[in-house]
Amino acid sequence: MQLIPRGVKFYDLFREQAENIHQAAQMLVGLFEDFKDVEKHVAEIKFLEHKGDQLTHELMMKLNQTFITPMDREDIHSLGSALDDVLDLVDAAASRLVTYKVTSVTPGARQLSKVILHGTEIILQAVSELNKPHNILEYCEKIAMIEEEADRIKGECVARLFEDSTNPVEIIKWKEIYEVLEATTDKCEDVADVLEAVVLKAA
Repeated sequence: MQLIPRGVKFYDLFREQAENIHQAAQMLVGLFEDFKDVEKHVAEIKFLEHKGDQLTHELMMKLNQTFITPMDREDIHSLGSALDDVLDLVDAAASRLVTYKVTSVTPGARQLSKVILHGTEIILQAVSELNKPHNILEYCEKIAMIEEEADRIKGECVARLFEDSTNPVEIIKWKEIYEVLEATTDKCEDVADVLEAVVLKAA
């Protein structure tokens, strides 16, 4: 009988959540690239978001039950929450396509979805190397650059929206969709901030 549970599963849960987020981002790009069966694909992303909630719950339960953890308890909590936030916003971006009855997707939205996908790919790489964190600071720098790129693209998209559209409803809808897409990369950077703090504490 093991009297002191050890935190061997935390890395596995983080990796599983990062894989889940990356899969949702892949689905978002696929939806924006081939804008068909929208409600079906949005529901598939929603399923992954629910799976992410379950993983986050499992992580927090494990945290409460474990005496010895592989990193500071507050960092485990912060990383789990930050990963969950990324997935929530991927789902929010997809859901708005149904809520706002979007009939076609703009090139800017497709571009932003690909930036999100790139960010989740780097998050997956970084989280997969948590137990040997030599490259994590480099990954964090890449995520910060991705967030800056998304901010620039969003600015261009919103400017173009006000220049080209005469329908105020369309402007309101797309401005919010662009903002949610860009905010997803902000949440990716939040993940990077937590990872950076973990690495620097261990140095």
